[in-house]
Amino acid sequence: MSISRKTIRKFRKAHRYLGVFLGMQFLMWTVSGIYFSWTDIDEIHGDHFKREIPVVTSFDNLINPVSDPHLNEITSLELRDIGGEPYYWINDSYLLNAQNGLKRSGITEEEALLVAEANMLPELEVNSVERIESVGNHHEYREKPLPAYVISYKTPKEVKAYVSVRDGAFQTVRYRDWRWFDFLWMTHTMDYQGRDDFNTTLLRGFSLMGLITVLSGFILFYLTSSTIRNLKHKK
Repeated sequence: MSISRKTIRKFRKAHRYLGVFLGMQFLMWTVSGIYFSWTDIDEIHGDHFKREIPVVTSFDNLINPVSDPHLNEITSLELRDIGGEPYYWINDSYLLNAQNGLKRSGITEEEALLVAEANMLPELEVNSVERIESVGNHHEYREKPLPAYVISYKTPKEVKAYVSVRDGAFQTVRYRDWRWFDFLWMTHTMDYQGRDDFNTTLLRGFSLMGLITVLSGFILFYLTSSTIRNLKHKK
C-alpha cells in the first residue's frame, strides 16, 4: 500500500510542530538529568557544611517525665540537647526540662544559635538570625516544622540552617547548589505548584506527547526512507 505525498507532508508537518512544542521541555529534562547525574546528593543536601558528628552533651539527674502532673500518657519521647540543657520532647507536642520539670512552648533565638552551632562547622560565621512563621509552596523550607529560626552564614554560597522553634530540633541546611537542584527538579517533574509531585497531569501529558513525537518520527522515517522503498521494490 502506497502513501500519498500529501499524507506524508501532513505527517511531517505534525511531527515538526510536535517537536517544536515539546522541544523546550525535552531540553529541560536533558539538562536537569545531566545535572542530577553529575552531582553528589549528600553534597546537595549540604552535608559538607555540617559537623561529621554533632556536638552532644552527657546529662545526669534527669527527672521521670511521667512526674509531669499534666501528662496522662506518653506515646513518644525524645531527649534533646538544647544549648547544653536537657529537654524531653513529649508526644510530639511540647518540651519539658529534663532536670527541673519546667514546660516550654518553644526555644529562644539564642538557643537556636547554640543548636545550629552544635551541628554546623565551627568555622562558619553567622550573618543573621530570623524567625519565620509561614512559607510558600516554593520556599526552600517547605513541608517542615514551623515556626522556625533561619540562621544565615557569611559564605559565597548563601548557606542557611533551619532550627524548629517548637521542639528545638536542627532541621536542614540550604545553600546555592541545593536551590539550583530544586529549580531543576521542578522543571523535571513539571510540578510548578509545589515542586515535589512526580504525578502531575502536566508531566503525564507531556510524556505521552513525547512518546507520540518519537513514534511519529519512526513512522515518518519508514514512509520517506529510500532504503525502505528499495527493499519493497526488491520484493
